[in-house]
Amino acid sequence: VEILHTYQSKFGPAKWLEPATDETIKSLPKQGHKRLLVISPSFVADCLETLYELELENRAYFEQAGGELYDVVPCLNDDPKFIELLKDLSK
Repeated sequence: VEILHTYQSKFGPAKWLEPATDETIKSLPKQGHKRLLVISPSFVADCLETLYELELENRAYFEQAGGELYDVVPCLNDDPKFIELLKDLSK
């Protein structure tokens, strides 16, 4: 299992952090990586990036590049275990 760390949220004309998620995803099938699981630990609640960019847009990039299996781990949102953790941390 290989773990890669990439950066999402490019905005505006300025240079952004690298490697970029979209460009990395496009290159993976050419490197023999046909299955991909995406986890976005910085997002604890779904937003446009998680729902559109990570789930739909990047899936299309991966599949168009020859990827076969693409899955996204959902955000924690209002999962009862996550809410309990936040409660415990706030004590």
